[in-house]
This record gives sequence, C-alpha cells and structure tokens, in this order.
Amino acid sequence: MAVDTSAYREMTDEQEAIVEMVRQFADEQIIPNAEHYDHEDSFPEPIVEQMKELGLFGVTIPEEYGGMGLDLTTYAMIVEELSRGWISISGVVNTHFIGSYLLMKFGTEEQKRYFLPKMATGEIRAAFSLSEPETGSDVQGIKATAKQTAEGDWELNGQKMWVTNGLGSGVVFVLMKTDPKADPPYKGMTCFITEKEPWKEVNEGDFAGLTVPPKIKKMGYKGVESTELVYDGYKCAPDRVLGGPEGVGQGFKQMMDALEVGRVNVAARGVGIAQRALELALKYSQERKTFGKPIAQHQAISFKLADMATRLEAARLVTRKAARLKDAGERSDLEAGMAKLLASETGKENVEDAFRIHGGYGYSKEYEIERLYRDAPLLLIGEGTSEIQRMVIGKKVLQRNKI
Repeated sequence: MAVDTSAYREMTDEQEAIVEMVRQFADEQIIPNAEHYDHEDSFPEPIVEQMKELGLFGVTIPEEYGGMGLDLTTYAMIVEELSRGWISISGVVNTHFIGSYLLMKFGTEEQKRYFLPKMATGEIRAAFSLSEPETGSDVQGIKATAKQTAEGDWELNGQKMWVTNGLGSGVVFVLMKTDPKADPPYKGMTCFITEKEPWKEVNEGDFAGLTVPPKIKKMGYKGVESTELVYDGYKCAPDRVLGGPEGVGQGFKQMMDALEVGRVNVAARGVGIAQRALELALKYSQERKTFGKPIAQHQAISFKLADMATRLEAARLVTRKAARLKDAGERSDLEAGMAKLLASETGKENVEDAFRIHGGYGYSKEYEIERLYRDAPLLLIGEGTSEIQRMVIGKKVLQRNKI
C-alpha cells in the first residue's frame, strides 16, 4: 500500500524557504548582537531596518496592500525563529501584527488603504493597548474614557500601561470606555486608531494630548520599549474609530478576537526560546566534562535533555494546530489558550533546565542562557497570564462538553 508522505510534512516548500531565511537572519544578525542591545537596553535599529528589507512587517498583510499575504501558521513559524534569536525582536513585530490583524478584520476600506501599505513596509509600526495601572487581566475594569464632543470628534482621556512599542510606534490601537453605564461593561467599549509621532515623548499639533512617559525599566525583554501612554484631551476623528461609526461599542469583542491570534503569537515565542535553550544545553553538555566524560553522558543531565526536547515538541505541535485552525476559519480560542499556556510554561522550564545544566556559568553574563533566564518569564504574563489561560481553557472545555 502506498504511503502518503505529504501528510507527514510539517512545512510547505514556501514555508521551508521562509523559515530558512529567517533562521539564517537570526544566526547572523540577531544572536551575535543581542547581548549588546540587551546590555545597553537600546533599540536594535539596524536589525529592525533589515527586517523591513526582508518584508517581515507585512507578512500577513494582503498583497493588495503591499504585504506578503501569508497565513497565521507561516507567521507563527517566523516568530518562532525570531524568538529563537531574541524575544525582544519578535516583540517589535508582535504588536504590529495585532494592529494589522485588527485593521484587516474590522477596519473600513479607507482605514485599510491609509494604514496597511505603510505598515507592510515598516514605515510605521503599530502598538495596541488594553492594560492600565490598576487593570491588567480585568479588561472590563478599564477607566480610560472617550467622549464625543459637539463637533463630532472623540476626546480621549486616561492612562495606559505596558505598551510594547509605545514610543517608537506611529499608530496605537487603544481600548477606551465610551459608555460608562453599559451593562455588562464590555458593551460600552470602543477601539480607537490613534496616530502619533514616532519616538516623540510629547506629541503636538494634530496629535496633541498624547504623552509617553519614560520607558519602564524591566528585568528582561530589553531593547524593545515598554511604556505608559497618557491621553489628556487627545482628539480622535470619527473615522478613526476602528470599523467606523458601526465600531462604537464593539471594541472589547474586537480586541478579544485579536488576542486569540496574539496568543498563538506568544506561544510561538515560547517555542522559539525553548528551542534556543535546548540548543544551548545540548552544546554545553557535550563540551563540559566532569568525572572524565561529557556531562551529557550523565543520566541526570540526559534526563533533563529528554524532558526539554519532549516538552518543546509538544508545545510546537499544539501551537501550530491552533494556528492552522484559525487559518481554516475554525474557532481556536480553546486551542490558542492551550498553546499559549503550554508554550510559555515550556519556554520557562526549558530555560531553567538549561540554566541548571550550565551550573555556575549560567549565572555569568558571558553565557547567553543568562539573558534567556531574564527574558522567559515575560511570556508567562503577556497576552494573559497562565492563570487566565487556565480559566479560559476550563470554561471552553466545559462549554464544548456540556451534558
């Protein structure tokens, strides 16, 4: 009986070519330079410029708007490779990707034609903002407001928190409360497309009323900036409500839809950092010798390597399943939650095991694993904590198996 070998292929020819290109880029440009930018906590502009040339900012944007028109599965493979190099680099495209997704799915034709071509080339980068100083996972508890003026514009007021690309972005998709009396609260929220001047802390002119305080200092995830955003009388035209007038009150649903693909994105980042941790552990354990043989030949170490490789494979498979379901037009909220939970925890666990395998050298900044050890915890928190993922997964499992 003939065997259908195509069924066992993980990638198409196109995906293999793209992944190989990005892997080479990571090996030659990202990994050798990550330590410098991490140490200085400075934006990796030369690397980002090369990403523009490779078209990585327009991966999922349709060809008619200047992008590559690739699917979520291929994008997840790209993010995995970038994160294998340094998760801060994947962070530069992460929020940009979510912004383009929001436009592609919910934007008006005018909004798409105005923003997407410039986003596809990386001329402008996008950020998105949900969290506030007093609200993280409880999105329905946001306090920032938008009120329509007599002239028809919307006036935005409030403080946002943990905005990746908050300073360098040219456009921010921000969730605001437009009807404080709405019950339930999510029905009174709207997403606004707020333009700003990249790298400017105090915006003026058409963008007056938007201030970016100094970037937040972090344990890891350096290089890419995380900031607050302060809206104080910022004016937003009615045609900059995501989806136009019909988008008023739809912001929460729009953002939650985007987080579904965002969780696949974060899962891919977890797979990438877990892959790099395994590579570093395999290399070090075969070079380092104790008691007359490489430590990889000691059972205690080989068992760690076995667990790392197995976890990695499981995380990669569930991540790609979630992406493929979304590409097929199926509901993937459960699978995306599972992927994000498993892959982010796998990233942390693989990094910790690699750290232990390195012994005292893992604590030294001369070894790459030290940076990974500081970067990995971010994935347990971003796009919904592991605890939130378990709540989502539990709820969805019960819904799908109701008796």
